[in-house]
Amino acid sequence: MTKVYYVRHAEPNYDNHNDALRELTPKGLHDRKLVTKFLTDKGINVAVSSPFRRAIDTIKEFADLEGIQIEVIDGFRERKVGNGWIDNFTSFTQKQWDDFNYKLPNGECLQEVQERNVSALLKLIERYKGKNMVVGGHGTALSTIINYFDTSFGYEEFIGIKNKMPWIVEFRFDSEAHCYDIYKYDLL
Repeated sequence: MTKVYYVRHAEPNYDNHNDALRELTPKGLHDRKLVTKFLTDKGINVAVSSPFRRAIDTIKEFADLEGIQIEVIDGFRERKVGNGWIDNFTSFTQKQWDDFNYKLPNGECLQEVQERNVSALLKLIERYKGKNMVVGGHGTALSTIINYFDTSFGYEEFIGIKNKMPWIVEFRFDSEAHCYDIYKYDLL
């Protein structure tokens, strides 16, 4: 069995509009301690993350305590929305969930996000078969992964996790890399 604990990052500073460099808020820095506490007894051997600062910083305390180097994998990055900041993000996300191919100019649709993230996940599982892993990542990316394995997870479920930061989803895979269980953990 291979277990992947996918950690949606803790609360980010939305005043910083640079997606790649957006840091955690003081609350986010505090709440990552909940992630560390949750992961401590899971026998994790591998830590990987999106290249975005908030994702790395959410699992960094745990990785440092365990002496595990965080490997950055670009495939786990969050979706590229487009060229600018979206003021009505709820309307935009609903359009994307209604049509997995909807995107803004220079942005990604959810189909592309899903393909990129699931591909990164399956490569990770093949490379570290039988290990327990933590992945630092993002809400939309995670939601498309869940949707890939459980198509009942859609827009309403995505909205339901909108303010859950951090949030952890455990995926269990058999020896053939088939996902057979998904567990969701609310830390707050």
